[in-house]
Amino acid sequence: MINTIAFETWDNLLHTYVDDFGRVNYGRWKAESAQVLREWLESLAAVDLAAVTDGNERLALWLNVYNAIAIAQVLEVYPIASIRPKVLGIPNWLSFLDFFTRSTWTIGRKKYSLNQIEHGILRREFREPRIHFALVCAAVGCPMLRRGAYFPESVLIQLEADAKGFIHNPDKVKYDAGKKTLYLSKIFDWYGEDFVKVAGSVAGYVGGYLGADVAVSDECAIVFLPYDWNLNRVDG
Repeated sequence: MINTIAFETWDNLLHTYVDDFGRVNYGRWKAESAQVLREWLESLAAVDLAAVTDGNERLALWLNVYNAIAIAQVLEVYPIASIRPKVLGIPNWLSFLDFFTRSTWTIGRKKYSLNQIEHGILRREFREPRIHFALVCAAVGCPMLRRGAYFPESVLIQLEADAKGFIHNPDKVKYDAGKKTLYLSKIFDWYGEDFVKVAGSVAGYVGGYLGADVAVSDECAIVFLPYDWNLNRVDG
């Protein structure tokens, strides 16, 4: 078993195949480095998770692993248009569910699915709603995929940057002062309790990032925006 985790390989892959808008060149990645990603994920089977006791190291590990597994699962079946495929125009919900529930990769002697990492580890172990601005399941509606790995020494700073970037992205968050209506990504609906725990309300959490110039209050109406399940891809 190994006690230290090297994120450099994952970091290099992200710098190579992700653009400044968080879009992934899956075609190039699959042709050139799919095996590199597989080998890095396979190397994590030897990690001694019991020895990873530093909270920031554990946080960086699981954020990186979630995003790496999501990309690896896309590369296995690429080209695809979405992780929520359609058959005769009807969403294939079984395939969509399988994307999140299959336990393919071994981390420290145990196989994990995306759902197990998100709900069983990250949400349970960390009182940290900003993870929802870092976990990327390969859809356009997700947060922007960071062009680099999360590292223990900087993960909290990185998460804060992710939160600011997400909430100040008008595709994810918009406030109509005239209508006193907050338009939010469905992420705030699905994980609302995580934001309420730290800020008292979803509007309060978002308002804390929008600043005093934006008069967001708990009296504002909230409308959740449609979620874009198209693949976060770029060609070229």
